Amino acid sequence: MGGPGGMRTLGTLVSSRVLQAVLTAWLLASLCFAFVHALPGDTALAISAARVGERVTAETTERVRREEGLDRPLTVQYVSWLGRLATGDLGHSLVTGKPVWQEIAYHGRHTLGLGTLGWLLSYAIALPLGIACGFRPGGWLDRGTNALAVALASMPSFLVGIGLISLFALTLRWLPPAGFRTGAHMVLPALTLALGLAAFSVRIIRNAVVEVRSAFYMTFARIRGRSAGSAFLHHGVRNAAIPVATFAALQFAYVVDGFVVVETLFNYPGLGEVLVKALIARDVPMIMAVGLVIGTMYAAVNLLADLACIGLDPRRLKVAAA
Repeated sequence: MGGPGGMRTLGTLVSSRVLQAVLTAWLLASLCFAFVHALPGDTALAISAARVGERVTAETTERVRREEGLDRPLTVQYVSWLGRLATGDLGHSLVTGKPVWQEIAYHGRHTLGLGTLGWLLSYAIALPLGIACGFRPGGWLDRGTNALAVALASMPSFLVGIGLISLFALTLRWLPPAGFRTGAHMVLPALTLALGLAAFSVRIIRNAVVEVRSAFYMTFARIRGRSAGSAFLHHGVRNAAIPVATFAALQFAYVVDGFVVVETLFNYPGLGEVLVKALIARDVPMIMAVGLVIGTMYAAVNLLADLACIGLDPRRLKVAAA
């Protein structure tokens, strides 16, 4: 990766990923705008109901329609949003009146914290199990882990969460079932995310270890007198880590994207809660902002995955930039 040519190639890679981030975020936000307005019903009425509840009247609805510019053509509303976005203005929530960026910043840090904890916990579970299964493919641990992984992967996350609440909150009373007041409230939602992620990553890690251990250079290292563990540590870890790093990055993006079910189940104050309320109230600026966040996160994680793989194997730089 050293030298002017390598730096130019790396610069090309970063530039292309930044452009992908912008285009992906714009596309997701635009789709959110189109889909929300395609829903049946009156957007102004939904916003009025979210603001005043059962006291909503026709006069209130019309006032909201005029104040928020909902009586303008959709193309004008969309172009107006793009113009504000170009200046860094995400607008304000049509329900609370607060700046959208404040809502996103407050709830986004909770989602990021929970997602990071669940992601790290999943690899604390999957890494030792995957490596152990990779060293003994076909053994009792490998077969048992595979059966458990298939069972967890086939279960929706809300069902896993309900099972954990029933066991640890209602039966054993070790942990709170929902909400967010202390660090203990993060344990069950993080474990729900971790179990679902580990069900997939443990097999990726296992397969990567099996493939690397069967490679010729590993056999050559064993012939030279290294033990299986020493040969894997010195020659196999970097190669086995490449597919794992790529998959781990995609899983982290999934955590940010798949937060809605888990956060709603555990009444956790993250972006999932905001998105559900915004969808019900037709809070278009908030929905579009969440779309921007998700699109940007996917592109950023994609770039980090590429850089991690290049760090593990610099020969991949030209392939990633192609």
